[in-house]
Amino acid sequence: MLKTRVITAVVLLAVLLPILYLNNFTAFGVVATLFFGAAIWECFRLFNPGTQNAHIIALLWTAAFAAALFTSRINPSFWAALSVALWIARFTPSLKTGLPALGTSSNTLLSLVYGFGIVGCFTAIVALYSYSPLFLLSVLAIVWVADIGAYFSGKAFGKRKLAPSISPGKSWEGAIGGGIAVLVLAALSVVYGGPAFAHTFAARVQAAFGWPVLLAILVLMVAASVVGDLFESQLKRRAGMKDSSNLLPGHGGVLDRIDALIPVLPLAALIGSRL
Repeated sequence: MLKTRVITAVVLLAVLLPILYLNNFTAFGVVATLFFGAAIWECFRLFNPGTQNAHIIALLWTAAFAAALFTSRINPSFWAALSVALWIARFTPSLKTGLPALGTSSNTLLSLVYGFGIVGCFTAIVALYSYSPLFLLSVLAIVWVADIGAYFSGKAFGKRKLAPSISPGKSWEGAIGGGIAVLVLAALSVVYGGPAFAHTFAARVQAAFGWPVLLAILVLMVAASVVGDLFESQLKRRAGMKDSSNLLPGHGGVLDRIDALIPVLPLAALIGSRL
C-alpha cells in the first residue's frame, strides 16, 4: 500500500507541478476541469450510494464548469463568498446535527449544495493561481502542514477524541498540533523566507494586515480544514464507503485528497481578493 501511495504521489507531482509553472492557462484549466469532474462524480456517489447516474450528472456539471472557466464567466468573489457562507450555515452545523437520511429530498438538496461547495473550491483554485502558482501552492501547503502535523501530534499525544462518532482516529491534540505546526512554519517563512517567500499567502497577509490578523486567519484556516475533513468522513460513514472512489491508487479518491481544501480555498481566495 505504501509503495502504491508513493508511486501515485510521484506521478501526480510530475504531472501537476510542470503544469502549474508552464504559465499556460489552457493546460491548467483542462487539468482543473478533469479533477473537478472526478470530485463531482464522487460527491454524488457519496450522497447516493449505488446510483447509476452519477457519471451523467458529473458530465453535466463538468461541462458547465468548463464552459464558464474557458469563457471567463466565473466570478471568483461570488463563489468564494457563497462557499464560505454555506460552510458556516449548513455544512459545519451538520457535524453536530447529522445528515439527512439517504433517499430523501433533503439529502438530494444537500448533495446539490455540496456540489456548489466543490464549484467554489475549484473556482478558488483558479483565482489563487491567477495571483501566481506560488501563491496557490502556499495556501495548499497550509492545509498539508496542518494534516501532517495533526497526524504526528495525534500519534504522539492523542487522547481526547475530536469527533468519535464521525472519525474516531482524530483527536484534539492532533488538531492543535497541526495548528501549531502551521503557525510556526508560516512565521518562519515570513521572518526568514526573504524574497523567495515574499509573495506567499502568509507573507502577503502579514504585510497587509500585521501579525495578529495573520495568526487569526491561519487558525481559522486550520479549523476549516478539520471541518472539511470531518464532513467528508461523515458522508463516507453514512454511505458505508472507506474511500470516495479508487481513482487514485493508494490514496482513494479525489475528494479524499481535497476534502480539507474545499472550505479552505474559498476562504483564502476571499482574503486574497483583499490583498
